[in-house]
Amino acid sequence: MPIVHAVPSVAKLTWGRIAITTTVLFWLAYLVSSVIRHFLNDAGGFRFTMEALSYLTVVTLLSFSALMYLVARQGALTRFRTHQRVPRELLDQHFTGTGAPLTVLVPSYAEEPDIVRLTLWSAALQEYPDLRVVLLLDDPPTPTDRVTRARLEATRAVTGQIEEALAAPRARAEAAYRRARADATTTPVASPDALVSLAAEYRAAAEWIEDMAEREVVADHVAEFFVDQVLMGLASELRLSLLAIEAAVDQRGQMPSERLCQLHHRLVRIFSARLGSFERKRFASLSQEANKAMNINAYLGLMGATWRPTPSAEGTVLRRVPAGQAAEEGDLDVPASEYVLTLDADSQLLRDYCLRLVYFLEQPENADVAITQTPYSSYRGAPTRVERIAGATTDIQHILHQGMSYHGATFWVGANAVIRRRALEDIVEVETVGGFEIRTYIQDRTVIEDTESSIDIAAAGWRLVNYPERLSYSATPPDFGSLVVQRRRWANGGLLILPKYWRQRRRRSTEHRQGRRSQFWLRVNYMASIAWASFALLLLLFYPYDGRLLSPLVVGAALPYFICMASDLKLCGHRRMDVFRIYGFNLVLLPVNLAGVLKSIQQAFTGQKIPFARTPKVRNRTAAPGLHVLVPYLIVVYSLVTAWRSSLHGNWGNLAFALFNAVLAAMAIQAYIGIRNSVVDMTMGVVNWLFVPRAAPALTPTADTGPRPVDWQAILYHGDRRLGRDLRGRGDRRRRVTHTRLARSRRWLPSRRSRST
Repeated sequence: MPIVHAVPSVAKLTWGRIAITTTVLFWLAYLVSSVIRHFLNDAGGFRFTMEALSYLTVVTLLSFSALMYLVARQGALTRFRTHQRVPRELLDQHFTGTGAPLTVLVPSYAEEPDIVRLTLWSAALQEYPDLRVVLLLDDPPTPTDRVTRARLEATRAVTGQIEEALAAPRARAEAAYRRARADATTTPVASPDALVSLAAEYRAAAEWIEDMAEREVVADHVAEFFVDQVLMGLASELRLSLLAIEAAVDQRGQMPSERLCQLHHRLVRIFSARLGSFERKRFASLSQEANKAMNINAYLGLMGATWRPTPSAEGTVLRRVPAGQAAEEGDLDVPASEYVLTLDADSQLLRDYCLRLVYFLEQPENADVAITQTPYSSYRGAPTRVERIAGATTDIQHILHQGMSYHGATFWVGANAVIRRRALEDIVEVETVGGFEIRTYIQDRTVIEDTESSIDIAAAGWRLVNYPERLSYSATPPDFGSLVVQRRRWANGGLLILPKYWRQRRRRSTEHRQGRRSQFWLRVNYMASIAWASFALLLLLFYPYDGRLLSPLVVGAALPYFICMASDLKLCGHRRMDVFRIYGFNLVLLPVNLAGVLKSIQQAFTGQKIPFARTPKVRNRTAAPGLHVLVPYLIVVYSLVTAWRSSLHGNWGNLAFALFNAVLAAMAIQAYIGIRNSVVDMTMGVVNWLFVPRAAPALTPTADTGPRPVDWQAILYHGDRRLGRDLRGRGDRRRRVTHTRLARSRRWLPSRRSRST
């Protein structure tokens, strides 16, 4: 897809306004004609009244979500119409020399090395002058499984391989730039020989990248995207500049020496990235929470200081080296950075992502912008149907997020974003755990950490803005099992964050800093619509509402939403008819979304944080929970039963709706889950439910093999803290027995035989 969005016509904007107006008018017409009229006529008793109120609530919530889609879409179209791309020369002028440091953080857990490699290469080839790329490995540092260990070692080696490959073109570009700077001090206009030399450098850089693309093994559509869009896209831009430089030579053009130096510096920027890796699980003083947020937080808390690994009874800990003290060999130096780019390990950036977004942040009018991003699009050419339809929903979300920026309702989409480090310091929370300071920038109270952090940053007075171009792409789950994990996580947490946003809204209202109403409603819809839409759809599917409540006006209120979505799908390179596939896709995802919403309710009542579930990134199929596969079949069966009953009673509206759901749900099951896979997953679900794991054998005294050494380091480090917690409230005899057993289990005391001896 093109980087810059197509400019929408006046007619398209007009039809968008008509769609918004039509949705509101049809909802009002339904409210008056189908509900209020029945109440005034006293058409039913208590049951009908309750059904009418329930059905009106369902229709209102679904119509509201459709209206918010249309409002956000209209904002996106307005931004696309007014966006002007920054010329290349202004970017070169701004970044010639040294720019503000930018650190790219790539959190990774159990990723395939070749996927991580493509992501790191896309970050390393960014045209940014002071760029550091750090791979944050969250795998256990010493795996025992041979395959897992080999994969981890291969992933660790990627950063060194990329730096080694960049060394030669970087050295050549830096030498040419130094010569150009030396010549620029003697003459204000570049000589013909200098232009010829510049052309040779651009030709060499383009050929180096093209040779790399030629050698690249294209194993799937992600690798194909990397070759076509990342490598060849960059080579094509260099070839275009080469064409202009050669034309200047042929036409005896006059190029200022300063501009010549800028063009040389562009090549230096492309090949000057520094790469490294970091593993927080090697250090006991860092948070070990199993989620992406704390993986990033661990490194953010170390930035701007030098740390010394120090052995302790807990393991290796990091202690800060005081300022002014000389660093020793083995110390960990973590440079400070004015900007931080978080990038998922299965995402890729196009060539000038960093350049354009940092340029945007450094404009005076954007001094209060904390985060800017280009919401990711999906890779083209996915091999599976479920990946393609999930990619279509991702592309739709890209448009909606652009529109939310128009209304000031942007949320951080965690796959990629450039963050101003100063804004993170405004929301940091510091606590001491086990004697070590833990700094939390990105909250992990919920599993959608980017959404909650958006609320925190906005509360601190910062803005978030989506840059209106397509500069980043990310993978979508390739099978239904991995999709279940991702979408269940996305559905979990919005309800928990909503009260925080409400308190923030009230506080800003008292300070007379309340934003636009559209901002409020768009954000509420973003956080809560999955919950109410899931329960509303559940009622529509399974509750037999009175036929008098059905009306064509409901269809009229929903029709603009589906027509506009079909148009947006076509704009993103999909088929218009995919709007029906997305409807069926949402039907089979209904139990997944409900499970995520119920997890949020569970956390709200219990106060226990829901564990973070990473989306599986494996080449084999991920099995889906049996219940999540069974429910779509129940939807089909119940819809057919409803259609049969409706035909007997002449309720043709219910009949059409039930048949519509049954057909689309059945097609979605066959296309996105698969009949054979469904049988396997449901069978395994039953087997796992029946399977009872064997209880661990009770500890029994075993023959002593000899005296055990006293673990004096653990005693001196912990004291009796652990024993005190375990023994509180026990009797004297029980205390002595337990004390001895615990001590032996930790190998602190010698055995009874050695003591008696």
